[in-house]
Amino acid sequence: MAVTDKIWPALDYSRVPYRLYHDPEIYAQEQRQIFQGPVWNYLGLEAEIPNPGDFRTTYVGETPVIVNRDAAGAIHAFVNRCAHRGALVRRELAGNAREHICIYHQWCYGLDGRLTAIPFRRGIRGKGGLDPDFDMSRHGLQPLRVDQVGSAIFGTLGEAAEPLDEFLGPPIKAEIERLLARPVTILGYNRQRIRANWKLYAENTRDNYHASLLHEFLLTFGLDRSTQTGGVRMDARHRHNITWAEADSDTPDFARETYGAARIRNDYLSLKEPDLVAFRRERNDNLNLVVTSVFPAAVFVQISNSLAIRQIRPRGVEEFEVFQTMLGYADDPPEMTRHRLRQANLVGPAGLVSMEDGEAIEIAHRATKPDPMRSSVIELGGAGVISDRDYRVTDVPLRGFWSYYAELLGIEPEGAVR
Repeated sequence: MAVTDKIWPALDYSRVPYRLYHDPEIYAQEQRQIFQGPVWNYLGLEAEIPNPGDFRTTYVGETPVIVNRDAAGAIHAFVNRCAHRGALVRRELAGNAREHICIYHQWCYGLDGRLTAIPFRRGIRGKGGLDPDFDMSRHGLQPLRVDQVGSAIFGTLGEAAEPLDEFLGPPIKAEIERLLARPVTILGYNRQRIRANWKLYAENTRDNYHASLLHEFLLTFGLDRSTQTGGVRMDARHRHNITWAEADSDTPDFARETYGAARIRNDYLSLKEPDLVAFRRERNDNLNLVVTSVFPAAVFVQISNSLAIRQIRPRGVEEFEVFQTMLGYADDPPEMTRHRLRQANLVGPAGLVSMEDGEAIEIAHRATKPDPMRSSVIELGGAGVISDRDYRVTDVPLRGFWSYYAELLGIEPEGAVR
């Protein structure tokens, strides 16, 4: 099924055809034109590779990537694929090494990605091997362009990618810097496989409407309610989004009245450990919820005092992985570290909150598959213009995502809203 500019029922992206979640041809285009295209992808944190020789493996879309420090401390990133036969060079999640050696035929690469050694390059007893004019300098690991915001490392495979600061825009850059304003420490990792298309999760992280409706835990204990003061803020191109809310900006009585009128239960749960949901103010603001979605597949998250970075890793048209890094600050006192670890139970595959996202996304994926020509309706907050909002009951950031998505895939309809 070919992608054409005729697929959009509405020029403001308030109608999204289900086929975009299920078409294998579209998925292949996404890998080429988005993940390998002119976007910046989150790769990791400086704190994960603190020493010369430290490395981590990650993904850009489905493309495997190595991030490491060289002997001088400089950070490099390359495609994790041997030039010889295309095997993974590094199969570990992380480690420390002086070079990267492919297990298949032992081709060896330096920490700068250069090909440095090939077994039997000259053959044996004058027979076999490579031609004398074989140029090793042309067969290193494919590099990514690398840049940083604070201690967050980003990389791009796209030669035409704009500078990272311009790609993110001032609001997004400022929010990442806010989250990483102090040196961080890694509290742990979790990962989750979800049987659905990756874009459903990218939408979900921009979807303010569902949070206090799907997640009864958030609503009951005031971690995230639409009755709080909050809103959405985007970059100028509307490809990224910040969802924010202020602590103690509503009351339990107002929330009970508002949600009760909508027949949404909000007082069925109780906690034996109330400190689990306590918000301890750490900054010169009162924000207890900030979810920063960076196109195409990164999410920087503050839920109360729980801090995390999520990567969306596509695994085919009908499956993706969420890889989550849980954070604290290096100068946290032991009690704050314990508090963050307690609140880490809110998120992840079995989190008191996040487990519901995976289930809801899988339900949507299964239900939309039989009717690819029908469309979703994302019109909360009003149709038409895509802009920041000072309220939470809105779908507008989802439309911003689809607007930039259509641009990159070359399927923007004439007269489309940006």
